[in-house]
Amino acid sequence: MNKQTMLLDRITIEPKTKATSCVIWLHGLGDSGAGFAPVVPLLNLPQGHAIRFVFPHAPEQAVSINNGFVMPAWYDIKNDDLHNRADMDGVLQSECLVRALIQEQIDNGIAASSIILAGFSQGGVMSLYTGLRFEQKLAAIMALSCYLPIKDQLPTQLSTANKNTPVLQHHGKLDDVVPMSSGKMANELMKNKGYNTQWKTYLMAHSVLPEQLNDIGTWLTKYLVD
Repeated sequence: MNKQTMLLDRITIEPKTKATSCVIWLHGLGDSGAGFAPVVPLLNLPQGHAIRFVFPHAPEQAVSINNGFVMPAWYDIKNDDLHNRADMDGVLQSECLVRALIQEQIDNGIAASSIILAGFSQGGVMSLYTGLRFEQKLAAIMALSCYLPIKDQLPTQLSTANKNTPVLQHHGKLDDVVPMSSGKMANELMKNKGYNTQWKTYLMAHSVLPEQLNDIGTWLTKYLVD
């Protein structure tokens, strides 16, 4: 296994029963899997659910927009221009890492159709990019407070397997890190191509809210709980 497809360190939260489904949740720039692992009890999932949660840690790398400081990042952010801010070589490398996490779950007996790929900010970019290109049908894709890596374009080599996969997008109306307009543009691009998208905004900045987490729990239950 080469460097690009190594298995990332992660925090895994197992259900009380044998896992039959999985949420892979990707954090934002400068964070780690520990940033979102505490939300699981706040999702108010049904008792006895069988969802495994995987919160991977992104590799550390220099980030240009942050004066070259080394931090956990799924890709380099070159500048403030949302049309051209993502280092696409880095996006493709992290796509390999995320695909390896999905394949690990498949190898452990969880069908791709029982896996939700989720993410916040940079992690949301990766969940959208990877999920829309993944060759096997996923249960759903969740993209919080994020954009497409090339803002005004859908990814290349889109997978027909996930053309009808539910895509949930949330964004804060007060987000001054990733403007809501960039998330909405991604939503419109997908909607215009016939994707099964759901868009909701909250009165928040670049963050998540308890009300939102409860909504996410309801949404996850719809697709992963029998």
